[in-house]
Amino acid sequence: MNLPAVASASAANHGSVCCLQPPPDRYLTRTKALSSSSANYLLRSRWCRGIPTVRAAAVAGERVVASVKSVGGGGGESRLRVVESALVKSGVGGRDRANDMQAEARAMARAAGALVYSPELLATRYGSRPFKVVRRALQILSGLGSFAFALFLDERKGELEKKRRVRAVELRRILTRLGPTFVKIGQGLSTRPDLCPPEFLEELSELQDALPTFPSAEAFACIERELEIPLESVYSSISPSPIAAASLGQVYKAQLKYSGCTVAVKVQRPGIEDAIGLDFYLIRGLGHLIDKYVDIITSDVVVLVDEFARRVYQELNYVQEGQNARRFKKLYADKEDVLVPDIFWDYTSAKVLTMDWIDGVKLNEQAAIERQGLKVLDLVTIGIQCSLRQLLEYGYFHADPHPGNLLVTPEGKLAFIDFGMMSETPEEARFAIIGHVVHMVNRDYEAMAHDYYDLKFLSPDVDVTPIVPVLRDFFDDTLNYTVSELNFKTLVDGLGAVFYQYPFNVPGYYALILRSLTVLEGLALYADPNFKVLAASYPYFAKRLLTDPNPYLRDALIELLFKGGKFRWNRLENLLVQGQKDRDFSAKEALQPVLKLLLGPDGEELRTLVVKEAVRVTEAVLLGSVIEGYLSLPDFARALLFNGGRTLPLFTNSSEQEAMLELRARVLRIWGLLRSSNNFDPSILQPILQVLQEEEARNLGNRVVTGIAQRLAARFLQQVLEAPATAPASI
Repeated sequence: MNLPAVASASAANHGSVCCLQPPPDRYLTRTKALSSSSANYLLRSRWCRGIPTVRAAAVAGERVVASVKSVGGGGGESRLRVVESALVKSGVGGRDRANDMQAEARAMARAAGALVYSPELLATRYGSRPFKVVRRALQILSGLGSFAFALFLDERKGELEKKRRVRAVELRRILTRLGPTFVKIGQGLSTRPDLCPPEFLEELSELQDALPTFPSAEAFACIERELEIPLESVYSSISPSPIAAASLGQVYKAQLKYSGCTVAVKVQRPGIEDAIGLDFYLIRGLGHLIDKYVDIITSDVVVLVDEFARRVYQELNYVQEGQNARRFKKLYADKEDVLVPDIFWDYTSAKVLTMDWIDGVKLNEQAAIERQGLKVLDLVTIGIQCSLRQLLEYGYFHADPHPGNLLVTPEGKLAFIDFGMMSETPEEARFAIIGHVVHMVNRDYEAMAHDYYDLKFLSPDVDVTPIVPVLRDFFDDTLNYTVSELNFKTLVDGLGAVFYQYPFNVPGYYALILRSLTVLEGLALYADPNFKVLAASYPYFAKRLLTDPNPYLRDALIELLFKGGKFRWNRLENLLVQGQKDRDFSAKEALQPVLKLLLGPDGEELRTLVVKEAVRVTEAVLLGSVIEGYLSLPDFARALLFNGGRTLPLFTNSSEQEAMLELRARVLRIWGLLRSSNNFDPSILQPILQVLQEEEARNLGNRVVTGIAQRLAARFLQQVLEAPATAPASI
C-alpha cells in the first residue's frame, strides 16, 4: 500500500456533500455476479420495503416496489436488475440519485452476512463452551467485584464522599479493560445524572472517545477485505493512525482518489462480535437470576438486556448506520444550522463506513468554541430545538447525543455524527407527551395520571387513583417555579421517584428522551449555571400547540385556553410570546386551523364558549375605545358630559371599567404579536375570510352580534332603572 502518510489537512468542501463517486469496474462486475441469496436479502431488506432509503425519494420508491412486485418470481439476479432499472427510470433526483441508490444496494449486498442479536444463537454458541464462559465470568467478577468491595470499605470508613473521584477513575479503567460491551454500558451511565454522582459522570464521559486503539495494519486489511479492492485504489491518502477511537471501531481521515473529497473512514474493531456476544450471554444469564430472586427490581431485566443488546448489534452493521444517517439528514438537515455528513456507499460495508469529513470541535469544548466567536448556549439551543423535532415531530431520534457526537463547525453549525444508535417515538406517544405538558401546566393531575396509559407506562388494568395525590404533592411544589426557573433534572428525579413507587414499565424510548435532553442541559450548565432546558423548549411546545392541526393537539390547546367556561387570554398571550421565539412560527398557521375546528361539525360546545367570549371581547374593544376617548378629554369637557367623573355611566364601578380596559389592552397586544410574527402579511386573512363565508360561520357571527346588542341594551336599561333611585338622594 503505497499511500501518502497523512491526508491533506485542508479541503475546500469540509462538511459538505461531495460528488458521487464513480464505482470501480470491479464493483459493477461484482454486482452482476450477486448470488441469489444476496439479491433476495436486498429485496427483503428495509430498502425494498421503502424504509428508510426509498422514503427519501417517495415516488421513486413506489415505482421500485411496484416493479419488483410485478415481476413476481424469478431468480434474485433478474429481480435485482428490475430494481436497478426502476431506479434509473424513476427520474426522482435525476441519474445521480439513481446511481446513489444503486451504490447503496451494493453496500447492502456486502453487508448481507452482518450479525443480528439472537439470544438463542448465543445460548447455542456459548452453552457448549463452558471453559471460555467461566474464564470471562471470572474476569468480569474480579474487575467489578474488586470495585464493589472498595466502595463497601469506603462506606464503612465514612470515606465515600472523600474518595469518590478516585473510585470514578478506577471504574473508568476497569470498564475500559473489560472491553467494548462494558464501555458501552459506561457510556450509557455517563449521561445518567439520576444514577451517577458528578465525579462519575465526568470520568465516564471520557469513555466516549479516549479508548485504546487497535493496529492500523489490521484496520487497513479490514478495509481491503470488506471492499474487495486495494486501499490505494480507493484513497489517495489516509492517516497512518486513527483520529479517534470509539467502543466499536476507530476513525481515520482520508482523501478519496476519484474526487479528492476528504472523508472520515470508520473501521470496526476485529473480533468484536465474539467479545460482545459472550458478554451479553453472561449479562442475560445474570438478568434471569435478578428477575427470579430480586423482588426489589420490578422491571423485566432480561427484556432490558435484550433491548440494549439489540441496539449494540445494530451498531455493528455500518450499512445500517449509513442508512440511519441518510434518514436523519433528510428529516432534520433542512435547517441551515444543522449539519449531517453524507455517506459514500461504494466505500461502505458492514465493517467499513465512509462519510463526509467534518471540521469541528466538540460541543463541550467551551473555550475552543468561544475562540471562534460562537456562543455555547446558542448552539445548545439549536441542539434542543433539533432534539424536540426528533422526539415530537418525526419521532426518529439520535439516541446517543454525547459530546463526542455533537460537533460545532467554524460556521456555527451543529453537526451530528455517529448514527449507530437511533430510536423512534411512537406517534401516539408524541402527542401524549405534549398533552402531558399541557396537563402539567394546568395542574390537572388526574389527566396526567391517565396520560400514562397513552404513553404505555401502565397497563390498562392498573388503577391510577393512588398515583394522583403523589403527582399533586410533587408538582404543586415544583410548579411554584416559573418555566424559566424549572430545572429539567428536578422533573426527571421527581418523576423517577413516582415511577419507582408504582408498577410503571417505562419504555426504552422514554429513557432515551430523558437522556438526550439531560445531556444537552448538562452541556449548557457548563456555560451558564442558570440555564434551564425547559425554558428553551417551551417555544417549540407553544408553536406546536398553536399551529399543529392534529385533533389531539387542538383539544390540548382548547383545554389550555378554556377553564370553567372562561377564556384565559393570559395563556394565549404567553403562548404567542413564547411561540414567536421559534423562528418557524407563522401567524397564518396559528389562525386558520382554529377557525376550522371552531366551525366543524363537532364544535358546538366550543362555539358556545367562543360566542360568549367574543361578545365580551367585542364589548371590551368598543367600550374600551369609548373610555379611552373619554379619559383623553380635558377636565372641563368631561365635566360638561358626565359631571367630570372618570367612570362612564355604562359601568357600575371603576373596577369594572378598569377590567374592560385591561382586557382590551391584552387583546390588542395579542393582535400585535400576530402581526409581528414571521412573514406576516394581511393576505393571510384571506383564507380566514373564506372560512367565515361558510354558513356555520355566518350563524356564529349572528349569535355574536345578537349577544353584543343584548349586553349593550342591558347596560343601558340598568342605567335607566337606576336613575330614579339616585335622584332623591341628591335632594
